[in-house]
Amino acid sequence: MTVDTHHHLWDLDVRDQPWIVGAEMEPLRRDFRPADLQAALKGSAVDAMILVQTAADPNETPEMLVLADSVDRIAAVVGWVDLTARDAREQIGRLQAHPSGGWLKGIQHQVENESDPDWLIRPDVLNGLAAVEDAGLVYELLVRVHQLPAAIKAVGQFPQLTFVLDHCAKPPVATGELEPWASRIRALAAFPNVVCKLSGLVTEDDWARQPDPVRLAPYADVVLEAFGPGRLMFGSDWPVCLLAADYGQVVDLARQLTAGLGDRQRSAVFDATAREVYDI
Repeated sequence: MTVDTHHHLWDLDVRDQPWIVGAEMEPLRRDFRPADLQAALKGSAVDAMILVQTAADPNETPEMLVLADSVDRIAAVVGWVDLTARDAREQIGRLQAHPSGGWLKGIQHQVENESDPDWLIRPDVLNGLAAVEDAGLVYELLVRVHQLPAAIKAVGQFPQLTFVLDHCAKPPVATGELEPWASRIRALAAFPNVVCKLSGLVTEDDWARQPDPVRLAPYADVVLEAFGPGRLMFGSDWPVCLLAADYGQVVDLARQLTAGLGDRQRSAVFDATAREVYDI
């Protein structure tokens, strides 16, 4: 049994994805609908997946909740609300009261696109994080390396809130550098309420050289050592991963990067931890 903790779906006729820009991103400038997802999963051992938001649009999350009712293997939804809004608590409440609101397990904001490196510790954002905590949801940290210091400070203020670090905070795989990313990852991992997704690494390297476990292993080793397999979860980041590798390659790569673990530890990374974090 395998849980994939990071999938996306979008329909460009319904909503644009403004982050898909440039010739190199052109493979993603098309619709990725449930049928495409099911085709990608065919033949894999993945029996559950987490559907994650792609747009800062209040209409997207209710659409994802409805999809979770009808699309096989969607086990949870990570949605979006405006954490800076005075009514963030009410926004979350409306989503949870939605007829399909039981699928909502987390909230994410694309902090990586915020120009302020301290966005996560702004007073209005902290109020929003308090609302996430009170709602019993997890909060997903989509940040880059320079935003990790603020993430560390935010996590320290909410010891009862489970934080999920997406894509290992997007380390500089393409340049081969480890610092300051590695030190900041270790500082974040010192908080027991943080879990990390082993995801997104292929698209942080030179796409033409993927998939390459030798190049990615130093980064996987850092998060394995920092979080331990009990706080690490596999995620494919499909369909974004297609820029560098197909779905099967990403799954195989993750298994290669965790080949040194025992059976119980690998089960945690690929299944048990996600089921606990997302209550599925």
